[in-house]
Amino acid sequence: AEVGKHFYWDIAGFLVHGQVLVVVWFVLALLLLFAVLGTRDIDRIPNSWQNFAESAVDFVTDIARDQLGESFYREWVPFIGTLFLFIFGCNWAGAIIPWKLIELPEGELAAPTNDINTTVALALLTSLAYFYAGLSKKG
Repeated sequence: AEVGKHFYWDIAGFLVHGQVLVVVWFVLALLLLFAVLGTRDIDRIPNSWQNFAESAVDFVTDIARDQLGESFYREWVPFIGTLFLFIFGCNWAGAIIPWKLIELPEGELAAPTNDINTTVALALLTSLAYFYAGLSKKG
């Protein structure tokens, strides 16, 4: 595939990168599967999938607490966790899965975070959240 070649889909008048959308849906399906497996049979003593899910939530909670402080972190754990798990899943999907074996009419499958549009969208979301948090806390 040439540099800059993409497999475009026309969805409701918008051109979207088909290869990015396919891998994003794959990553979201994996994250949803892990979430369902981790919360399916919740026990007081966690099993393997519940243990994995609790470890992921504890890790993200610790990051949020360390960065935002004890009094402000709880409301941002879902946002930070979503960003962390999405970026983590996208990066690992690009590193582990041999996407080049799947042939497309144009372009190739790769990590969604390899596409500048995904990176810009995540940066805009983070900037908007940052401005919202600053304005809601300081006025």
